[in-house]
Amino acid sequence: MEPFSFASSDLLNFPVSIRIINLDGAEAPLPFSTLLDHPELRHIGSNQSPYSDLYVTVQVWAGSKPLTVPVQTAYKAFRNERRWNEWLTLPVTYSTLPLNSRLAITIWDVSPTGGEGAQGHAIPFGGTTLPLFDKHNQLYKGRQKCHVYRHRQADGNDDTKTPAFLPKKKLRDGGPEDQEADELDRMEKLFKKHEMGEIPRVDWLDQLVFRGFEKRGLQSRSSRAAPQTASRPDGEAGVDSAHRVPEPSTFLLNVELPRFDFPVAFADFEYPPPPVSSYLQASTSSVLKPPPEMHFGPGINPVGDDDDDSGGGGRLMRVYDPEVAAKDNPAESKHRRLVRGQHRNGILDKDLKPNAKVRDELNTIMAYSPTHTLSPEEKDLIWKFRHHLTRNKKALTKFVKSVNWQDQSEARQAAQMLGKWTDIDVDDALELLGPTFDNAAVRAFAVDRLRKADDQELMLYLLQLVQALKYEHISPQPGHEVSQDSSLARFLISRAVNSFTLGNYFYWFVMVECDDKSPEQSSDNQTIYGKIAYDYMSELVKQPGGEEARMTHKRQAELVAILSKISGEVKESNESMAKRTERVKHFLADPKNELVTIEPPLPLPLDPSVEIVGVVPEETLVFKSSLHPIKMTFKTATGRKYPIIFKTGDDLRQDQLVIQIITLMDELLQKENLDLKLSPYKILATSTKDGLSQFVHSVSFQSIMNKYRNTPILSYLRQNNPDSHGPLGMRKETLDTFVKSCAGYCVITYILGVGDRHLDNLLLTPDGHFFHADFGYILGRDPKPFAPPVKLSKEMVDGMGGAGTEHFRQFKQYCFLAYSALRKNCNLILNLFTLMVHANIPDIKADPDNAALKVKARFHLEMSEEDAIRHLERIIDVNLNALMPVVIDRLHELVQAFRA
Repeated sequence: MEPFSFASSDLLNFPVSIRIINLDGAEAPLPFSTLLDHPELRHIGSNQSPYSDLYVTVQVWAGSKPLTVPVQTAYKAFRNERRWNEWLTLPVTYSTLPLNSRLAITIWDVSPTGGEGAQGHAIPFGGTTLPLFDKHNQLYKGRQKCHVYRHRQADGNDDTKTPAFLPKKKLRDGGPEDQEADELDRMEKLFKKHEMGEIPRVDWLDQLVFRGFEKRGLQSRSSRAAPQTASRPDGEAGVDSAHRVPEPSTFLLNVELPRFDFPVAFADFEYPPPPVSSYLQASTSSVLKPPPEMHFGPGINPVGDDDDDSGGGGRLMRVYDPEVAAKDNPAESKHRRLVRGQHRNGILDKDLKPNAKVRDELNTIMAYSPTHTLSPEEKDLIWKFRHHLTRNKKALTKFVKSVNWQDQSEARQAAQMLGKWTDIDVDDALELLGPTFDNAAVRAFAVDRLRKADDQELMLYLLQLVQALKYEHISPQPGHEVSQDSSLARFLISRAVNSFTLGNYFYWFVMVECDDKSPEQSSDNQTIYGKIAYDYMSELVKQPGGEEARMTHKRQAELVAILSKISGEVKESNESMAKRTERVKHFLADPKNELVTIEPPLPLPLDPSVEIVGVVPEETLVFKSSLHPIKMTFKTATGRKYPIIFKTGDDLRQDQLVIQIITLMDELLQKENLDLKLSPYKILATSTKDGLSQFVHSVSFQSIMNKYRNTPILSYLRQNNPDSHGPLGMRKETLDTFVKSCAGYCVITYILGVGDRHLDNLLLTPDGHFFHADFGYILGRDPKPFAPPVKLSKEMVDGMGGAGTEHFRQFKQYCFLAYSALRKNCNLILNLFTLMVHANIPDIKADPDNAALKVKARFHLEMSEEDAIRHLERIIDVNLNALMPVVIDRLHELVQAFRA
């Protein structure tokens, strides 16, 4: 039996389309006497000219009900024939079509007076109903000739009165007319096969046959005297022979349906069943897969069938077996061994190269995002052409995913191939350090790639690299050196001891992990990070100046402990804000605390490039909030002042992550020569409940609105940057900075799904730098209902002069450029979030398996770049006219006023 290749319709995610080609046929004009008796007929276009203006509408029907709205052809003036030659796309995909789907095609004529079936000034010229699936449940494709029923609108019903195809005449007397009809049916089938490429083309012979049939006039159905004897292209009946339908006219509508390489068979879409209400859970030490889901239809009793005569319940139920669920599918395992066995040690494998079709498949696989799961067939394909792929740097992560690391022989060969691979990018190296890759050779290969990064680049990913230590095979046993187990730990320690800036952040990132005693973190993790900190200090003192660096870390820890002490006391006291502030000032000015003068200068943990020499007690302020954070100002060795905010009682690790991602995105945009004037402030968590953040002199939008009533943002910028000759009455540089920074933060906060945006955490500096603060809600979480995906407030738009100005159009262009540039680097951003799944970040911890997927969804990688930008533009436009964000901002303002 020959193999039959086909595709299923449920996998065909393309919109239904049809090409309206032309209308064949003619009819005798109405007698002049008829027009005199019925003057309204004189105004119908087809009664005035044989080539009058007509248009066509197409609508998808199923189950005698419309599934879509009608789609119509554009206006076209006809001269010698009625030819549209226009593709129409309907708003439904093939994957969602029922088996009884059909296209109701109506040709409309122009009539100022209307009439039966009229729509406005149009009346039906004729209609036809074309089924989408044939009797073999396959999609029709290619050209079709559809009978047109004059003066009738296509009904689209299952028992349609306007079928496009008619049944054959079963009884024929063998006369000349019947012989001619049989010959015409046979030739039409041959013409169809020739058109679909099933018959080889011979140009000179094809032209000879076509000319011969043109002379005989057999190619057009319109030349037939009895068109109702026409058969369908495949010879099947269009309607039941017992069902009586109106006689079709001599008109035929020629249409074309999309062509596919293989037949497309109908397959119903499988909807996921709802979860089972209860199931038995067996105790087992293995990791169990989730239980199967069951859905009982109407009238089905899950325990037994009341209608079953046996009384024992004739229904079948699936029972969850945890022992079977925990095992691999034996058939898939056997198939994998057979396929891999053919391509494991073969000498020809090294010279095996894919053909054009396979190369396209491989390129598609290489373009998958890091969160994409490879199918067994894709894994086998990558393994087969693994030698060819060694020159493709993007193929390594896919190759590692395709290897069965439980098979020792396969794992050994895969590890050997790593050394033959071309250099990979940093984003791929970070992916190989993630939780799904535990092979030591693979992780060591990724670390070797990181060695080529300089300290500045390494700083961008250091937070995630410290998290990646959790996935290393480090023994928690005492006396065991970390460097013996982990190439990543060995690498990070070696780089940290040779760069104090790198070592500063490495030290604090590790110390926070040592401090994390939450239930989500195992005691082994604390032990491992404690050993890493010990090994770092041990290695540090071996370096020149290492003892001094170790003492600096100790002094930094003492400073943080002192600040944490006074911050905790202020937070717990019941004093007024003025007394709290005075208490802090007195504490900082007390010589016993050694903060007024710091000798020798101490690198600030928040920013080790800044050396502080003392604190300025009189510039201290306690903020009015639930945690009462303290603003204090340090004097630096260069004579400048460096204000910070110290907070106790809040885990700043989520804010720290967001600021790190914003800093990284700024670097990525700068590499694309796109400077959006972003100003991410520095933030550092020093424990799971303490931290520092840089204080940026700025004003909240709410404060600006309270001070300026008319065009508040414009008034604020004009007052601080006046220029009567500049745009909107301010310095050009200021307006440019405002527009660019608004665009950058709009795109970045959209990608990260930052929530709880209100006018109190939208900040503006006097020179026009706009930025966000307070990232307590990310990845789409928001305490407010109906929150917009992009925070573009009315005040921001007014600050650009309004939505109709050139400045706002420039803002949208910057948004599109930034979004496009970040989409190119989406793999790096997704890998950074994947490495943070066990970092105890609140909004990641809430749904760790989907954290990276939520970010990926904002990139819309399934769309082309043009479509993704158009989608972003729609979001901006919708947000611009939305009323709910304005209402929420006003409610927030009222709540804050009430609290004050």
